[in-house]
Amino acid sequence: MTEPFPDPFAGQPDWAPQPPRPIEIVPAVGRVELRGQRVLVGLPGLGWRGDLRADERVVQNSRTYVPVIPEHEWYRAESDQVEVFAPLVPVERVWVETVGPRTTPDSGLRLVSLDAPAHRAPTPVFEADSVTGRRVVHMVGVVEHRDLRAVTETYSGAEGDICVRVAPEVEWYRWAWRGQSPTTLEVPVHMLWVE
Repeated sequence: MTEPFPDPFAGQPDWAPQPPRPIEIVPAVGRVELRGQRVLVGLPGLGWRGDLRADERVVQNSRTYVPVIPEHEWYRAESDQVEVFAPLVPVERVWVETVGPRTTPDSGLRLVSLDAPAHRAPTPVFEADSVTGRRVVHMVGVVEHRDLRAVTETYSGAEGDICVRVAPEVEWYRWAWRGQSPTTLEVPVHMLWVE
């Protein structure tokens, strides 16, 4: 009994959903749209900070900066139409999360460079150790529903499926700043991926 279990998604049979496209991280110095985009800030060799959103570039004294806002504050500003403080970060210290092309996931040990932030490939929720609060992608056929947060861990749903409840990200954050419970959707785990 030492043989490994076969991968149920190997070869992507008809019943297995396609994984979502992975997140690619590109430097903000390129000509990418910034307003509302998820960004990471940091320094090569030091580290990176995420869960941030950007506004349009600002030029001061011939230097380019990016206003960077914690994601919960960005959602509050957009939802309630209020001003929030956004520190200016030099553009060369900002990287933008974009949705990349569909790729074949590689397995095994993956080393990364410390010259730029790295991002993991999408992980099926049933392989994740914990999902509450994490960004997830709900796959319906080939359609990707993003900007969702898991609100529960896995549980046995009414139909007998193993499920997770998810909420739109704006409602996830509104729950924090107003105490207003989010509208949730029960999704079977085979249709959910951790971003």
